[in-house]
Amino acid sequence: MYVKRFVHYFLGKSIRLATLLVAVSILSFILVDSSPIDPVRSYVGADMNRVSPEQRQEIAEYWGLNEPSYIQFSNWVKAILQGDLGTSLIYRSPVKDVIAERFLASLALMGVAWVLSGVIGFLLGIVSGMKEGTWLDRMIKGYCYTLASTPTFWLGLLLLMVFSVWLGWFPVGLGTPAGVVAEDVSFMEKLRHLLLPALTLSVVGISSIALHTRQKLIDVLNSDYIRYAKSKGTNGWKLIYHHGLRNISLPAISLHFASFGEIFGGAVLAEQVFSYPGLGQAVVDAGLGGDVPLLLGIVLCSTIFVFVGNLFADLLYNVVNPQIRRGRG
Repeated sequence: MYVKRFVHYFLGKSIRLATLLVAVSILSFILVDSSPIDPVRSYVGADMNRVSPEQRQEIAEYWGLNEPSYIQFSNWVKAILQGDLGTSLIYRSPVKDVIAERFLASLALMGVAWVLSGVIGFLLGIVSGMKEGTWLDRMIKGYCYTLASTPTFWLGLLLLMVFSVWLGWFPVGLGTPAGVVAEDVSFMEKLRHLLLPALTLSVVGISSIALHTRQKLIDVLNSDYIRYAKSKGTNGWKLIYHHGLRNISLPAISLHFASFGEIFGGAVLAEQVFSYPGLGQAVVDAGLGGDVPLLLGIVLCSTIFVFVGNLFADLLYNVVNPQIRRGRG
């Protein structure tokens, strides 16, 4: 019975993912096709004035840009079904190789930022909920509201100006030192290049997790079983650990795993500010350069990335709260 339920669950998730990928692909292609950017002009670059109309026609025929939009889309879909994401017009290499290289860099950045935002936000929410109404609670709430209204790129520029330009503690940008082969860069040097973009990106999720955790903890502390535990002499962190942690962790997990899309969107801005060679910067380059195969490939990969994050959250609910599993049963 459990095997049958397990098969139905993943079959339903697979159908949802396939439907989502089809919808995202069609919408993304329509938006890219409607863009005023000329892919041929972006491909040629500064030498556009030196290229004859015949050469432009040959370039368009080589990349299939002279075909009608529906033909281009159908050819792209056929190639996708065969496992071929196409060739990037900007980087002159297979899209899957570009995504694989850039995704590893972005994964390190988003992973560090995701962990930082979850841990910091959860701890701030617990402290604020325990100290409701005090100066500490008001200070944390003000801090969270300020973070929620702060643009990612502005904070990145501020951190870059203070810690890189004025103090010189961190490099100005890039993922590795300029002029040094990536294999020769030490782990600590990579960490120095990663820290400021990760701190900038972690701001995206701190405020929402902290404020929701705070409110949930306040509700838990006002419940009857908490009053009963207090009457038995249980207080402070011991009370939270034994009686409230599981209840307040569920909304935190829900929000944190659902923030994959926000973190990826924030990574686009953070990577642009710090010139970090990740997937977000590749998205901007592909959009400005009219690189349809690369842009659509990144859209598909990011969709799967966000979907898998939400799937992990759904599975983790059952571990944290067995009542959900029994309710489904």
